[in-house]
Formats: sequence, structure tokens, C-alpha cells
Amino acid sequence: MLLDSQNLFSDNQAITSGSINSDNTVYFGKGDVSFVPLLIQVVNDFSNLTSLTVKILTSETEDFSSSEELVSSTLELAELKSGQRFPINYLPKGNKGYMKIVYTTEGTSETTGKITAGVIAADENNIL
Repeated sequence: MLLDSQNLFSDNQAITSGSINSDNTVYFGKGDVSFVPLLIQVVNDFSNLTSLTVKILTSETEDFSSSEELVSSTLELAELKSGQRFPINYLPKGNKGYMKIVYTTEGTSETTGKITAGVIAADENNIL
């Protein structure tokens, strides 16, 4: 698996409480990018929250003043262990130009959990 630093949403990003935007917004330009492989992976165990939801948003503008949710996925605390991936393997259809991820926690504030998310050039677990 190869991660591209220009297409990283989150690089070892700490997820604490509430709704947290990914550290980076990625500009893909307008057009279909649904064939591009994506990784959203726990890189440090979560210990406190009840569940974590990831949502991929898109917008025509970088400030996301008018955004649209394309896909979401939720994992429970027992699943949020280092190496666990969210089951979103490709960028979703509907790209308007810019994309970001929003992480939403449920339950107690988190102190240890971290996520890395981004476009990957290759993935040995999902044959392209």
C-alpha cells in the first residue's frame, strides 16, 4: 500500500470529541473519482468513546459552505483497534471538486485514538 502525502486527509490525526474535520481538504477537480482507492485506518487504539462515524463530504468550494455528504460508516469501540479499516475502499461518486472527512464521536471524550486517511496508489487487500 502506498500513501501519497498530497492526497492525505489525516496523518496520524488525534480524534477527541464531537465532530472533527480532517486535517486536510483534498482538491480532486470536478469529475468522477470513484475508482480511486481510499484508506481510512485506525493507527492508534481508541479507548473511551462508544463509536466513531466517518463521513466523506464534497463541495465546489474549499470552505465547504455548501457541502454534500457522499458516504458514511460507523465503527464501535471494540472495532477501533490499530490496523482496523473503515469499510470505505474507494472515493465515492458525486465529487464536486473538494473533499474532506468529518469524524464524529459518540460517548466519552477520546484520549488515545488516531486515524490516518488518504488516497492510496495500491492496496494489496483490494485487487483493483
